[in-house]
Amino acid sequence: LDVYIPETPIATPMPAIVYIHGGSWRIGDKAISDPLRSYPTYLARHGFLTVSINYRLSGVAPFPAAVEDSKCAVRWLRANAEKYNVDPERIGVWGASAGGHLAMMVACADETADLEGNGGWSEYSSRVQAVCSYYGATDLPSYYRTVSSDAFRSFMEQFLGGTPDKFPEIYEAASPTNYVTADDPPLLLVHGDLDPNVPFAQSEIMYRVYQQAGL
Repeated sequence: LDVYIPETPIATPMPAIVYIHGGSWRIGDKAISDPLRSYPTYLARHGFLTVSINYRLSGVAPFPAAVEDSKCAVRWLRANAEKYNVDPERIGVWGASAGGHLAMMVACADETADLEGNGGWSEYSSRVQAVCSYYGATDLPSYYRTVSSDAFRSFMEQFLGGTPDKFPEIYEAASPTNYVTADDPPLLLVHGDLDPNVPFAQSEIMYRVYQQAGL
């Protein structure tokens, strides 16, 4: 991961944000080539310590590796909170596209979901206090059925090992909607209603599930 440290913190100790890049779970990197358009740079300029993370892509390891790595990053940040002057009780997670999906998995799938992995810092919690998803998939079986692109269906098959007909339990296990409980953190959903890659209905589904949980 890369650590972006603000010159002027918004508070002391600082609230922190874990940023998870997109790329259909198969491409992408924590490094941003244009710092003027970098979400982590933007957040740091506004006083939030931000870490931009890498995770195992689907060509290296399928689900749940990317979720495990993302949760591991939160534990690492909490373990190093004192070193970086971070408030361990004010950690948020934000991602776009596949990163949005992973952010919601980090926020909603707690320790009982068996998605912590063995990456280290197991004595620290991977829970977060806020989550933001930019056009992330929320209910993966319906996403597979409704996305208009054959390419995106193939990306999901690589990430999840095959089709939902063949592996329904994996598609359910990879859906943030199935982990929502009343103690989950506040969620901000940002989505365009003409999105050609992730149907707008994906965010509407998560919104309804959150409402039903009283969140």
